Amino acid sequence: MARTTFSGPVVSQNGFITDHSPTSANAINATATATAAQVITGYITSTSAAATTITLPTGTLLGAALGATQGTVMDLYIDNTAGASTVTVAVATNGILSTAAADTPGSFGDLTVAAGATGLARFTIMFSSATAYVFTRTA
Repeated sequence: MARTTFSGPVVSQNGFITDHSPTSANAINATATATAAQVITGYITSTSAAATTITLPTGTLLGAALGATQGTVMDLYIDNTAGASTVTVAVATNGILSTAAADTPGSFGDLTVAAGATGLARFTIMFSSATAYVFTRTA
């Protein structure tokens, strides 16, 4: 397979693109709403000593930042390995939990990320339109 280099936000609807380069702009260390710019990097860190809730941006804001259309898919990694308390992820307007998340809340619907060595989680965001997404924990 050939190697290709991209710059800027990249969206793949049919393949896998993984470039998760953490920066300080991707750190959310207190309860807050993540910006679309933070989410589209695909990688957010937290080092908080207190319980933290990260609310995702609205479907409209996230869709616009990605140039999303129906069928756009992206992965979001939350890294809480340097944190000292749980991180909880929440969806915003036009973001809903997938059927798998609703049916199996203990796995696909688990929106908490433990602190410490096991504090990594992958979530998949799938757009049902340019302004609405479905959210599922996938690892």
